[in-house]
Amino acid sequence: MSAIVIRNLSLETHRALKARAARHGRSTEAEARMILDEAVRPRERVRLGSTLAAFGKSVGGLDLDISRDPTPAEPIDLE
Repeated sequence: MSAIVIRNLSLETHRALKARAARHGRSTEAEARMILDEAVRPRERVRLGSTLAAFGKSVGGLDLDISRDPTPAEPIDLE
């Protein structure tokens, strides 16, 4: 696990952190870890497909009339 050091933390902030940790029944270090985790990690995983589907619905959807080209593919010339 990684470790960080926070310098120049005000006495008021340190006291508030200790009080908050005591209210939650955790150590000051565990409380600081919890606060950092909640601040920087998303609450739920962002799923690309769901996000794109929601965006499509928000703009009214998309109706594409695309038909497949029936002509055979040309072989590549490697010479």
